Amino acid sequence: MNTTFNKPVVSGAVEGSVDEAVFSALLKHVDALPGLVYGKKGKSHLREKITGYNNAARLSPWLVIVDLNHEECAPSMRASWLPSPAPHMFFRIAVREIEAWLLADRQSLARFLAVPLTKMPANPDGLDDPKRALVDLSRFSRRRDIREGMVPTVSSHREVGPLYDSSLSEFAETKWNLDAAADVSDSLARCIASLRALTG
Repeated sequence: MNTTFNKPVVSGAVEGSVDEAVFSALLKHVDALPGLVYGKKGKSHLREKITGYNNAARLSPWLVIVDLNHEECAPSMRASWLPSPAPHMFFRIAVREIEAWLLADRQSLARFLAVPLTKMPANPDGLDDPKRALVDLSRFSRRRDIREGMVPTVSSHREVGPLYDSSLSEFAETKWNLDAAADVSDSLARCIASLRALTG
């Protein structure tokens, strides 16, 4: 296993830049070191490359994170994507999007977005569209930079604002309380429990 100062170095693949920030935060949380991160071109790209990532995980640890989105359920998706996972493959599915894991830290995210805690969803894993929920929350922000950065303009025809990725990446890397989030999000709790095997 590739290690640095007795900490395992974990390669990985994710859908985008926010996911990469979450990837790094997760590994630091379990006292492992994030290595090179591949993908970052969406879910379909990960699906095309998963066999290659799995082959690489025969030799060293890999963490692949993908959104469930509107697929039927995580177990069936896992069986379809990776019927024979390699010994060092950590294949984790965010229910239903990785934004749900960030929303699960209700207090820290409410402070970061400058929105009332009462508006934070109680069950982010149960949201049909966590990304949209996060954008809609940002509309209530007391901070103009959050409103303008996270919420798209009508003319942009985009799902998110221009600073959505960079703002959430900053939150994941500097403010996210993973223990608090894991108490709320079952899929995040299972991900962290799985990764604990890296460091015992």
